[in-house]
Order: sequence, then C-alpha cells, then structure tokens
Amino acid sequence: MASNIELCCPRIYAKQAENRVPPTNEFLMGTWHVTHSSLPLWKDKRNVNITYKEIDSSGVKIDDLAVGSDKIKSINGVDTPTPGNPCAWDWRGKGWLKIASSHWECLGFGHADGNNKWAVTYFAKSLFTPAGMDIYSWDKQGLPQSTVDDIIQALKGLEIEEITNLADTMFEIPQN
Repeated sequence: MASNIELCCPRIYAKQAENRVPPTNEFLMGTWHVTHSSLPLWKDKRNVNITYKEIDSSGVKIDDLAVGSDKIKSINGVDTPTPGNPCAWDWRGKGWLKIASSHWECLGFGHADGNNKWAVTYFAKSLFTPAGMDIYSWDKQGLPQSTVDDIIQALKGLEIEEITNLADTMFEIPQN
C-alpha cells in the first residue's frame, strides 16, 4: 500500500521554487509531543514537548517553549517567520539563551488517526547543535507505527543524503 505522506525538502536543497504549503497557525498552536528525533539534545530525555502560542494578535511571532526529561528542563524562545520561506521560522532564545538562535522548517504535516496530528521539522545546524529532525505528535501516546514508518520512508524518498542520514539516526523519545 502506498503512503499518503508528502514531505518537502528543506529550502537549502530545493532545486527550484516549490509550492510549499505551510501549516496554519491554528494547526500549529498548542502542545506537541516530540516522539522521534535525530537531535542529540533529546537523546537522554523523556516526555519532550513543545508548546507554540501566538505572542500577539498579528499571529506573526510565536512563543516557543520546549520541555523535556523527568525533571522540568525548558528551552524558551521566539519564532519569527523566515522571509521568503512560508514553512520556516527563525528561533531566538529568551533570557540567558538570547545568544542562541536556530532556523527550522516544517517539512510536512497532517492527520494520523482521529484527532491526532503530526508534523516533521528540520533544524539547520546552529552554533550549539547539529542539523536534525523531529517527528511531532499531538497525542502524547504518539503516532501509529505505520505513520512513523511512512514518514521516515518519505524523508528517505527525498533522496537527499543529509536527510536520509538523519532519518536513519532517528530514535524514539519515551513518553509516560
């Protein structure tokens, strides 16, 4: 059976302008559970979630709070849309993390089963982290394994060496 998962490659690999469809703010806002990742930052964590909230009524800037581990550890920042790339944001840390910044893109998103939503994000290499990818689930229990498998196959199907390598190194993040 063919997968219905469609993903875009990160803009740095796009050979031509793609008709990229970004997730709406309505789709994105709320708490997502990071169920799979290739980022070493999450390797020894559990219960990782990211909450997106609009900062003001313009819907342009988004407050971004990532939490992970048994003990509360958080990373707080602001996401600003990347000019010229409707599926990308530039993140800047808050507080003592203000010196940190990163660029991330939504490679794809959709619905798995029932009300469960999914999204795949790509993070460009930054001063503090290597490039990486996350799979998000709206449901803390995660996605059906078939959906995860389809997402990973779709990532490999982009036929971009870096993306294939990142897909091969994805690990499950425990949720309890």
